[in-house]
Amino acid sequence: MKKIFLILFLFTGAASFAQDGVNFSKNTMTTKEVPPVWPGCENSKASSKACFKEKLTQHLKEHYRYARDAEGNIIRGKSVVSFVINEEGRPVITKVEGPEKALNEEAKKIILAIPQMKPGELAGKPTAIKYKVPFTF
Repeated sequence: MKKIFLILFLFTGAASFAQDGVNFSKNTMTTKEVPPVWPGCENSKASSKACFKEKLTQHLKEHYRYARDAEGNIIRGKSVVSFVINEEGRPVITKVEGPEKALNEEAKKIILAIPQMKPGELAGKPTAIKYKVPFTF
Protein backbone atom coordinates (compact mmCIF):
# COMPACT_ATOMS: atom_id res chain seq x y z
CA MET A 1 0.00 0.00 0.00
CA LYS A 2 2.87 2.38 0.78
CA LYS A 3 4.27 1.77 -2.69
CA ILE A 4 0.96 2.79 -4.30
CA PHE A 5 0.83 6.02 -2.27
CA LEU A 6 4.45 6.76 -3.12
CA ILE A 7 3.83 6.17 -6.83
CA LEU A 8 0.67 8.31 -6.77
CA PHE A 9 2.48 11.07 -4.88
CA LEU A 10 5.37 11.09 -7.33
CA PHE A 11 3.04 10.95 -10.33
CA THR A 12 0.79 13.83 -9.19
CA GLY A 13 3.76 15.87 -8.04
CA ALA A 14 5.55 15.39 -11.35
CA ALA A 15 2.39 16.15 -13.35
CA SER A 16 1.66 19.37 -11.43
CA PHE A 17 5.30 20.45 -11.64
CA ALA A 18 5.33 19.87 -15.39
CA GLN A 19 2.16 21.91 -15.83
CA ASP A 20 3.45 24.76 -13.68
CA GLY A 21 6.78 24.89 -15.48
CA VAL A 22 5.33 25.30 -18.99
CA ASN A 23 3.83 28.68 -19.79
CA PHE A 24 3.28 29.56 -23.45
CA SER A 25 1.30 32.75 -22.88
CA LYS A 26 4.41 34.93 -22.47
CA ASN A 27 6.39 33.52 -25.37
CA THR A 28 6.58 35.72 -28.45
CA MET A 29 7.94 34.98 -31.85
CA THR A 30 8.90 37.72 -34.22
CA THR A 31 9.67 37.51 -37.88
CA LYS A 32 11.51 40.12 -39.85
CA GLU A 33 9.66 41.82 -42.66
CA VAL A 34 11.89 42.42 -45.68
CA PRO A 35 10.77 45.29 -47.93
CA PRO A 36 10.33 44.91 -51.69
CA VAL A 37 13.46 45.45 -53.78
CA TRP A 38 13.11 48.17 -56.39
CA PRO A 39 14.79 47.46 -59.75
CA GLY A 40 18.34 48.78 -59.43
CA CYS A 41 18.52 48.30 -55.66
CA GLU A 42 19.60 44.66 -55.78
CA ASN A 43 23.28 45.48 -55.26
CA SER A 44 22.86 48.82 -53.51
CA LYS A 45 25.39 49.76 -50.83
CA ALA A 46 22.58 51.46 -48.88
CA SER A 47 19.96 49.36 -47.12
CA SER A 48 17.19 48.03 -49.34
CA LYS A 49 14.66 50.07 -47.33
CA ALA A 50 16.60 53.30 -47.91
CA CYS A 51 17.09 52.47 -51.59
CA PHE A 52 13.35 51.74 -51.93
CA LYS A 53 12.47 55.10 -50.39
CA GLU A 54 14.94 56.92 -52.64
CA LYS A 55 13.65 55.19 -55.81
CA LEU A 56 10.01 55.79 -54.83
CA THR A 57 10.70 59.50 -54.30
CA GLN A 58 12.45 59.67 -57.67
CA HIS A 59 9.52 57.87 -59.32
CA LEU A 60 6.99 60.28 -57.79
CA LYS A 61 8.96 63.31 -59.02
CA GLU A 62 9.28 61.93 -62.56
CA HIS A 63 5.60 60.97 -62.90
CA TYR A 64 4.02 63.90 -61.06
CA ARG A 65 1.41 65.60 -63.25
CA TYR A 66 -1.12 68.24 -62.29
CA ALA A 67 -4.73 67.35 -62.98
CA ARG A 68 -6.68 69.92 -64.99
CA ASP A 69 -10.36 70.76 -65.18
CA ALA A 70 -12.41 71.12 -68.41
CA GLU A 71 -11.13 74.68 -68.97
CA GLY A 72 -7.50 73.60 -68.59
CA ASN A 73 -6.99 75.10 -65.13
CA ILE A 74 -4.84 73.22 -62.64
CA ILE A 75 -6.87 71.55 -59.90
CA ARG A 76 -5.38 72.02 -56.43
CA GLY A 77 -5.89 69.74 -53.46
CA LYS A 78 -4.71 66.70 -51.56
CA SER A 79 -5.02 62.99 -52.10
CA VAL A 80 -3.70 60.04 -50.08
CA VAL A 81 -3.13 56.68 -51.76
CA SER A 82 -2.86 53.47 -49.75
CA PHE A 83 -1.41 50.55 -51.66
CA VAL A 84 0.49 47.31 -51.34
CA ILE A 85 3.34 45.82 -53.28
CA ASN A 86 1.75 42.37 -53.68
CA GLU A 87 3.30 38.90 -53.64
CA GLU A 88 4.22 39.24 -57.33
CA GLY A 89 5.95 42.61 -56.77
CA ARG A 90 3.25 44.74 -58.42
CA PRO A 91 1.49 47.78 -56.90
CA VAL A 92 -2.17 47.30 -55.99
CA ILE A 93 -4.27 50.28 -54.84
CA THR A 94 -6.25 49.53 -51.67
CA LYS A 95 -7.69 52.97 -50.90
CA VAL A 96 -7.66 56.53 -52.26
CA GLU A 97 -8.73 59.41 -50.05
CA GLY A 98 -9.33 62.94 -51.25
CA PRO A 99 -12.18 65.30 -52.12
CA GLU A 100 -11.35 65.74 -55.83
CA LYS A 101 -11.98 62.77 -58.12
CA ALA A 102 -9.54 64.07 -60.78
CA LEU A 103 -6.73 64.36 -58.21
CA ASN A 104 -7.45 60.87 -56.88
CA GLU A 105 -7.27 59.45 -60.40
CA GLU A 106 -3.97 61.22 -61.11
CA ALA A 107 -2.50 59.93 -57.84
CA LYS A 108 -3.61 56.38 -58.73
CA LYS A 109 -1.92 56.64 -62.16
CA ILE A 110 1.35 57.65 -60.52
CA ILE A 111 1.28 54.70 -58.09
CA LEU A 112 0.23 52.17 -60.73
CA ALA A 113 3.21 53.26 -62.86
CA ILE A 114 5.59 51.83 -60.22
CA PRO A 115 7.67 49.12 -61.92
CA GLN A 116 7.44 45.46 -60.99
CA MET A 117 9.98 44.53 -58.37
CA LYS A 118 11.11 41.66 -56.18
CA PRO A 119 8.30 41.30 -53.60
CA GLY A 120 8.73 41.82 -49.88
CA GLU A 121 9.13 38.83 -47.62
CA LEU A 122 7.93 37.75 -44.22
CA ALA A 123 9.48 34.64 -42.69
CA GLY A 124 11.15 33.88 -46.03
CA LYS A 125 7.91 33.87 -48.03
CA PRO A 126 6.67 36.54 -50.47
CA THR A 127 4.13 38.83 -48.83
CA ALA A 128 2.24 42.03 -49.57
CA ILE A 129 3.77 45.10 -47.94
CA LYS A 130 1.56 48.14 -47.20
CA TYR A 131 2.42 51.74 -48.07
CA LYS A 132 0.65 55.10 -47.91
CA VAL A 133 1.69 58.11 -50.01
CA PRO A 134 0.22 61.62 -49.60
CA PHE A 135 0.00 63.89 -52.66
CA THR A 136 -0.42 67.66 -52.66
CA PHE A 137 -1.32 69.03 -56.07
